[in-house]
Amino acid sequence: MSTTPAEPSGGRASWALLLVLCGTIFLEGSDVAMLAVALPTIRADLGLGTGTAAWVMSGYVLGYAGFTLLGGRAADLLGRRRMFLGWLGVFLVFSMLGGFATNGWMLVVARFVTGVAAAFMTPAAISIITTSYPEGPRREQALLVFAGVGAGGFSTGLVLGGALTELGWRWVFFAPVVLAGAILLAAFRLVPATARPAPARHGYDLLGAATVAAAMLLVAYGIVRLEHGGEGLGLTVGVLVTGLALVAVFVAVERRATAPLVRLGIFRRAALVRANVGALLFLGAFFGFQFIVTLYLQELRGWSSLQTAVALVVMGCDAVLAPTVTPRLVRRYGNARVILGGFLLAVVAYGLFLPVGLDWPYVAMFPSLLIAGAAFACAYGPLSITATDSVAEEEQGLAGGLLYTFTQFGSAVGISAATAVYGVAAAGGDGSPGAVLDAYRTALVVPVVMVALGAVVSAFGLPGRPTNRPTRRAQGEGGDSTEGAGRGETQRAVP
Repeated sequence: MSTTPAEPSGGRASWALLLVLCGTIFLEGSDVAMLAVALPTIRADLGLGTGTAAWVMSGYVLGYAGFTLLGGRAADLLGRRRMFLGWLGVFLVFSMLGGFATNGWMLVVARFVTGVAAAFMTPAAISIITTSYPEGPRREQALLVFAGVGAGGFSTGLVLGGALTELGWRWVFFAPVVLAGAILLAAFRLVPATARPAPARHGYDLLGAATVAAAMLLVAYGIVRLEHGGEGLGLTVGVLVTGLALVAVFVAVERRATAPLVRLGIFRRAALVRANVGALLFLGAFFGFQFIVTLYLQELRGWSSLQTAVALVVMGCDAVLAPTVTPRLVRRYGNARVILGGFLLAVVAYGLFLPVGLDWPYVAMFPSLLIAGAAFACAYGPLSITATDSVAEEEQGLAGGLLYTFTQFGSAVGISAATAVYGVAAAGGDGSPGAVLDAYRTALVVPVVMVALGAVVSAFGLPGRPTNRPTRRAQGEGGDSTEGAGRGETQRAVP
């Protein structure tokens, strides 16, 4: 039986569905940002050690990165609506439990389970979009709005986190509960009901599910350990090697499985692979840059968390640009050219920040922050489109899971690599403000290198064509366009 939701009828119903789905990605982005701002206050209030405080943040990353691939495939096999509603409920419950936490381990557990919930509900949300809106302009518009709202949620969360922390840090957990409850109530009414998926003919690939979850958890744990330092490099390397070995075991299991969890043939789509690698590099650079800038402003310049959040909110300009300007650019130049433009803008943005000084005024930082937000608007939405384009409906959850797996690992790699480079550079200095500044400058090279690599990846192989020229299909020549931007359909403003 089909598991595809019925297409929205258009107009208000179309926008209402998209609003609910965008609410989920806004919730996820703002939740992470608010906690990042509130963490110093939480640490002081609960008396948390440095390691425990770090794991409050990393527990979420571990749960998200470890289960996103499995979560995406579960949406295909068990029902997108069911996964979306069920795990949104789990997100709500454990966010509430985090607000009632009285010690560190309760917070870490709550954040880990919240990350797991996000790993299931977010791919389900994006797969509902890609199966509810027809491939072409309507779907692209919806995905661009989805990406912009997610980034806007993170930027908004930075400011809200500072304000809510002034009222009491527990509101940082309770505020997402209120939003999640509102989204859940609306979703029951607006997310289309689907036919119950037919049971897998040859059963479910439980061995594959267990293997990939273990592999992703170990690899994510190893990457996070690089950031924290952990108990030694040997253990970290051992964890990473074991995780990668399990990835190899997973591939072997899938090759022999009658009904594989992940059809390995999906990786033959060069555009999909390059888009996911590009997303890993872009998100890693973006969060690595933001992390180092935050340290510079708070630790070296002495800015408060709220001052820092307000300073960085300009990077949220992508929330406005992604649904308004980016669609026009995509229609005129094609996804690939816009993605490449986003990477090049990011190179400029991060490069401009390299000569940062001890007493730089905000006006000197502003161009980098603004261009970084514009780069995000250009790159991330079109990368999402390319990563899910021309994928069969029954594998849209898998495509969404792959995308968010790569983005989560990218975020972890970017922050961990920048932190590791900063630690090494700082250890070689004398601890003076000048030496610390040099360490920050050295760490800022990491995001520059990542987006430069991403520009190379995006320049070769990603499909692209200006959509103001007729496609082969529009001309009646047939063929299979992998971009999906146009396909001879009339451009429409609403998703």
